[in-house]
Amino acid sequence: MSSSLTEIVLPHRPPDMPLPTVVTDGDRHSLFVALEVVEDPRDPRGRRYPLVSILAAAVCAVIAGACTFAAVADWVRFQDRAVWQRLGFTDRVPAATTVWRLLIRLDAEVLSQVLARWLRARAAPVMVAGRRWRLVIAVDGKVARGARLSDGRQIHLLSAYDTSTGVVLAQVQIAAKSNEIPAFTPLFRLVAAVLGSLKDVLVVADALHAQTGHAELLAAGGGHLMVPVKGNQPKLFAQLKALPWAEVPVGVQTRETGHGRKETRTVKALTVKTPGGLGFPRAEQAVRITRTRTIKGKTTREAAYLTISLPAEQAQPADLGTWARCEWHIENRLHYEASPGVILVNLLSVAASAQVRVCIRLGRVVQQVWCGVGGRCRVRARVWCG
Repeated sequence: MSSSLTEIVLPHRPPDMPLPTVVTDGDRHSLFVALEVVEDPRDPRGRRYPLVSILAAAVCAVIAGACTFAAVADWVRFQDRAVWQRLGFTDRVPAATTVWRLLIRLDAEVLSQVLARWLRARAAPVMVAGRRWRLVIAVDGKVARGARLSDGRQIHLLSAYDTSTGVVLAQVQIAAKSNEIPAFTPLFRLVAAVLGSLKDVLVVADALHAQTGHAELLAAGGGHLMVPVKGNQPKLFAQLKALPWAEVPVGVQTRETGHGRKETRTVKALTVKTPGGLGFPRAEQAVRITRTRTIKGKTTREAAYLTISLPAEQAQPADLGTWARCEWHIENRLHYEASPGVILVNLLSVAASAQVRVCIRLGRVVQQVWCGVGGRCRVRARVWCG
């Protein structure tokens, strides 16, 4: 029996899980080309090893299961000379201290953008036959449990997740004593840098991001916003709830059975033509999604109200129902996988928060390359940075 972890895990993958994309020589060269953009912080007089070689080795080692900087160095050291040459090393390889000192000095945002572009180049969007395709980005925050700074604070990250490819386009660290709202603008500046522009992009987020500034920011870049409205916007919530929904025909209704429950989702949408329109900038449609669930004979019903800045001709009820559920992708496919026991980012004696972001970015690469870009990861991988 093979001792390879890959050979042990792959035969037991769930039947609905897509196969990982094969990493070819072309991908290897494209990764080297992508990593050349990262600026080398070292003095030119003291460089023994190319930066691109160390970064490529770190990516490969973490994918192979390396848990520490020392493990990254050991992985490289135990490879044969043919692998050394492919990585760009000659007759020697860097020590663990060299890897550690270099990685903690890198610009984590630049590294994140470079790796996001490389992953997107390898990924193909998942398109549903018979439906118009639109790039949908889910936004949500998550505390990276197990990762702490030297002062004991946990790391709270706001991430932008491409729901069609499963790639994290950008992530920013939320400042201490702050929340996700101020981090939205710098996050989408990074997203625009990765994509080139925000034109025709649809952003879905939770009710916290039903902010006029967010809507204006995306509209200025040609993008669109779809958010639920709750008690944090009381006037808008009351306006949406008071609309004549009983007179609005059902746009689409779906029924699902699974996990011990039966669920019916009914989507209604209307365009408000009153002079004042909706009390939210750029909003074109009001949406109500009614969820009726039956679990063990007990039936519950709840209604969610949303706004979207796309007109009816570009956002049909079937599209609205699908996009509303995309907001859960970042929770189910990213946050769940990044929780302890799946992708664990643990800081030991951290001196700089940049080290946290570099380690988390490498952990995302493990998640998206090992498990197949856009797929659900079932491999229990640990990434310990210390």
